[in-house]
Amino acid sequence: MIVGLGTDLCDIRRVQAALDRRGARFAEKVLGPQELAVWRARTAKVPLRGLRYLATRFACKEAFSKAIGLGIHHPMSWRACQVLNSPSGAPQIVLGGALAPWFAARGWKAHVTLTDEGDLACAFVVVETDPAAAAPSLP
Repeated sequence: MIVGLGTDLCDIRRVQAALDRRGARFAEKVLGPQELAVWRARTAKVPLRGLRYLATRFACKEAFSKAIGLGIHHPMSWRACQVLNSPSGAPQIVLGGALAPWFAARGWKAHVTLTDEGDLACAFVVVETDPAAAAPSLP
């Protein structure tokens, strides 16, 4: 059963402006440790790829915070929610800190899709009850 939906549309130029003002500190505030390593590697090779990576992760965290109904309020924080790629390349949400047990206690599962085109990055998140975590049916 779907318990929450979230979407966010991010203007990549605003992310660039934040980087121009605050430098890497902006990325360090928004990205978790694994995301930060990917961002640094992409930025070193092709700065635009790093910028788009940061913008899509920003949009996804905003969308996820809406889908769980918290916004960016405890236990949801920028760094506690990472958007990492599975071996197939699909984005997936990986939680840490106090957010991980809070989310797991509800028996929820998150699905995410990301895209960027031109000056925009977009994320859509669906949170549902995880059938694997649901209590078994009684006879």
